[in-house]
Amino acid sequence: MNDPHVPDGVRLQKVLAQAGVASRRAAEELIARGKVQVNGQRVTELGTRVNPETAVIHVRGKRVFLDQSNVTVVLNKPVGVVSTMSDPGGRPCLADYVADYDERLFHVGRLDTDTEGLIVLTNDGELANRLAHPSWEVPKTYVATVQGQVPRGLGRILMTGIELEDGRVSVDGFTVKGIHNDRSLVEIQLHSGKNRVVRRMMEAAGYPVQSLVRTRFGTLFLGHMKPGTVKRLEGDQLAQLMRMVEL
Repeated sequence: MNDPHVPDGVRLQKVLAQAGVASRRAAEELIARGKVQVNGQRVTELGTRVNPETAVIHVRGKRVFLDQSNVTVVLNKPVGVVSTMSDPGGRPCLADYVADYDERLFHVGRLDTDTEGLIVLTNDGELANRLAHPSWEVPKTYVATVQGQVPRGLGRILMTGIELEDGRVSVDGFTVKGIHNDRSLVEIQLHSGKNRVVRRMMEAAGYPVQSLVRTRFGTLFLGHMKPGTVKRLEGDQLAQLMRMVEL
C-alpha cells in the first residue's frame, strides 16, 4: 500500500484540527495512539504530512471530510443589530460583522433586535439545519434583567410549563441571580427555539424583560466575548458543536 506521507504536504495534526476533529494537541494524541488512518494505513508518526485534497482520512474508523470551504463562526450580536444578512431600512445587520469572509454565511436562528448574545453563522447547510431543528433540542442559556422581585418559586412554575399563544413552553433550569430594588437578575436554560420565547414567557409570568443576553448556544459559551466580536470555530470548539448534532 502507498506511503501516506507527502513530503511537501500539510502536517496531519493540522489537517485534523482544521477539519474540526480536535485541537492540534488532541489530534497529536489521536495520532500517537494509533487512532488515525490515512489512505487505509494506520499512522502514528507526528511528522506525517498529507495532501488534504486527496488524502482519505479516518479517525476511530469514521471518515473525516476535509472540506476547507466550510466556515462556521460565532458572533456576540450587539443590541440594535437585526438578525438578517441585509436590511432594506439600512439598520445594522449580521452581514456587517462577517464582511471579511468571502464565503456566503447564513445565520442559525435569530435573536431579536433588543437582545445581545451568541449567534452562529455558517455555510455548512447540514450543520445549520441540525442546530436549528427542534428535534436536536440544542440547549440555550439566557441572562435577563426583569422588572419586579422574582419569587424563588417561579422556577418551579416555569419548569412545569406556561401557556403562550403558540403553545405550552417550559424551561430546563431557572436561577435567581440577584434582586435589587424592583429588578431581578435571572438565568434561564431552555431548548425551545420559539420566537422571542424568553421575553414572552417572562411577560406572561408577570416579570417583563428589560435586558436580555444569550450566554450559551449548545456547546458554545459567551465567556468574555465583547459585543460585536466574531470568532471562527476550529479544533475542539467546532468538533464539540458538530458532535452534539452527530456530525
